[in-house]
Amino acid sequence: MHAGILEILEDVGCDLHHDGALKILKEAGAFVKGNRVCLPSALVENAIKTAPSRIMIYDRDGKPAMDLHGRNAYFGTGSDCLYLRDSFSGERRRFSEKDMIDAVRLSEALPNIDFLMSMGLIADADPSKQYQMQYANLIKYSKKPQVVIAGSKQCLSDILDLAAAVCPGGKEELERKPRFVLYDEPTSPLVHSFEAVDKLIYSAQNRIPTNYAAGMLSGATGPVTLAGAITVAAAEALFGLTIHQLVNPGAPYVFGAGMSNIDMLSMQPTYASPEAMTLQAGFCELGRNLYNLPTWGFAGCCASKVADTQAINEASTYIFMAGLTGTNINHDLGYLEFGLTYSFDLLVMTNESVGQLRRILDGIPVNRESQALDAIREVGPGGSFLTAEHTLEHYHENWIPGVSDRNTFERWTQLGATTMEQRVKVKIKEILGEAPRPANADKVDAVLKKITG
Repeated sequence: MHAGILEILEDVGCDLHHDGALKILKEAGAFVKGNRVCLPSALVENAIKTAPSRIMIYDRDGKPAMDLHGRNAYFGTGSDCLYLRDSFSGERRRFSEKDMIDAVRLSEALPNIDFLMSMGLIADADPSKQYQMQYANLIKYSKKPQVVIAGSKQCLSDILDLAAAVCPGGKEELERKPRFVLYDEPTSPLVHSFEAVDKLIYSAQNRIPTNYAAGMLSGATGPVTLAGAITVAAAEALFGLTIHQLVNPGAPYVFGAGMSNIDMLSMQPTYASPEAMTLQAGFCELGRNLYNLPTWGFAGCCASKVADTQAINEASTYIFMAGLTGTNINHDLGYLEFGLTYSFDLLVMTNESVGQLRRILDGIPVNRESQALDAIREVGPGGSFLTAEHTLEHYHENWIPGVSDRNTFERWTQLGATTMEQRVKVKIKEILGEAPRPANADKVDAVLKKITG
């Protein structure tokens, strides 16, 4: 795989639409003809060597939150959906700023949501300041770290100013203890736009952890075969990494891609197809085991239009696949309709799925206490462990569901005979029924006012 990726970078190359990056690559020894750039293998492999294998991401208070390394798997929301499927009216409508604040508050309250993305595009926001408004709400209503999208280098600079406003050590501390990861994209196949590369360079200069991830439609903007799709996406990611590391060797970089195959009947991205999950697993194998880089992927998303059986089947399968393959950052929990529509209901359901996964990934610790040797000796043949001291001391280690039901039919009937879908809505009401409690609102709003004019 690696040999084939290097062959594409050396012999086919990429189209690069950024004069500054063209100059950087040419001076480093790349072959440049117009906007077409071919990379010698040594340039690419040197970039892989200088990029860090581990990135620690911190929460709003500066506490370690996500250790992006090895097989550590973290789960968070997606970004920029056009629509929200209202949990109570069932309406599919555009996101308002209140909806986004509610989405952030809900994500903050759910224990298995590790990081936040914006979830929705605010319909009533100035499009030129959309991402700044999103980020302001993220840091006012949640302590959790973020993955951000920025429309331009200036937009990314504004987001960094907002982050610095609530960081005691300002931008200097953010370089040492980053609170967010930038999501940036080349254009498949093998094109790197000015805006994408401009943000890539800025993030390297300021040591903002960056995920430069292809958003490919396998079979349309990339090869339909699994190995072919990975080859193109990896070539794009390594091309970005080469620029990134030439600008600032050792700057943090996340290796990832989105490679959903296109459904030839509906002409839509499949999102949670077996092929998409296998592509992610293969791509992360490259990133983790060959390139020794933190990895990025998908989980908790689906093609369904409502939070139904199809939705939780696709979303949970993706969650378990991402966890078992050890992808570090997994985004898109709560996505319906290929990422066009967001669902609070699916977000709560997938929070439950991540909790189950984590209990499985905890594995089976083995020592004298966990083997219960003394307890077995004490209870003896034919005895009961129900009232044993060992059971009381260790029962809390079992996973406790939040919205799943484990009662008998009779008890379930007494409690109202509710479905999971109904219990999820109760949970949403419970969380959002509390008054919003923004933090650092004065500092954030002052910077946002300056940005928006």
